[in-house]
Amino acid sequence: MTIWKLEALGDRRRLDAAYQRLNLIDPPVALSLSLFVVDETAGTARLEALFEDAPDPNAFLGEAGLSQGDADVMLGPLPEQDWIAMSLEGLPPVSAGRFTVHGRHDLDKIPQGQTPILIEAGQAFGTGHHGTTRGCLMAFDEMLTAGDSFERILDLGCGAGTLAIAAAETTDAVVVASDIDPVAVEVTLENAELNNLKDRIEAVTAEGFDAPEIAARAPYDLIFANILAGPLTELARHVAQALKPGGRVILSGLLVQQEDQVREAYEHAGLAQEASESIDDWATLVMRKPAQGA
Repeated sequence: MTIWKLEALGDRRRLDAAYQRLNLIDPPVALSLSLFVVDETAGTARLEALFEDAPDPNAFLGEAGLSQGDADVMLGPLPEQDWIAMSLEGLPPVSAGRFTVHGRHDLDKIPQGQTPILIEAGQAFGTGHHGTTRGCLMAFDEMLTAGDSFERILDLGCGAGTLAIAAAETTDAVVVASDIDPVAVEVTLENAELNNLKDRIEAVTAEGFDAPEIAARAPYDLIFANILAGPLTELARHVAQALKPGGRVILSGLLVQQEDQVREAYEHAGLAQEASESIDDWATLVMRKPAQGA
């Protein structure tokens, strides 16, 4: 099978905005999307996208919110090779609190004292390089630093399984991971096995909370919900019901300008904001369910 690569070179801020916009499109516009800083001083970056069929560059730029003058575009077929592995090799390890997310090619580059999470993303989203996953990891790290303990954790919309693996690595909790995409569930189980955690993570295909495996483990001390603002808003009541009193949810996948909308939905469901942070225009919210008698 021939894989096509489109490269767009231009202003870092514009390409970062384009990258964020493209990642919100469902179904995905490309097999793989990557963003690399070319020159920090000059403020240039390179956006790479891989396709099964040759794309229309102008149509791609339009979907990215770019015009022809915003970037220099190159398009061509890749040589026959493992294109997923090649794409991952361009991604350096990413640290978020105590966690370092890395590919197999960077096993020797993990800082001492960090908790490594080996992720081979394949066709699933969530390598740790995006601000949403990093934000969730950092919020979780702050909870661990504060001495919080957990018995039951749900990773809702698990993608590549990064958050579920982080939870299984650092707690004794039962960890459930779910995703609407069966490919993501497969990738999560593969990554759990790579991290020697397959027996600690139960991964299921489910839309929202529609799976008996999720209901059987409820209520949860902690829920990760790194999806999109629309589904997050729709699921607010279900998330609140699935949390035990005093339990928390880490919400991400929302842009900073969508934060108020999502917060209000969870406040309406009875939760209170505990923390809010942003990375690269993406917000991460921590909401808590009141303790009994509070």
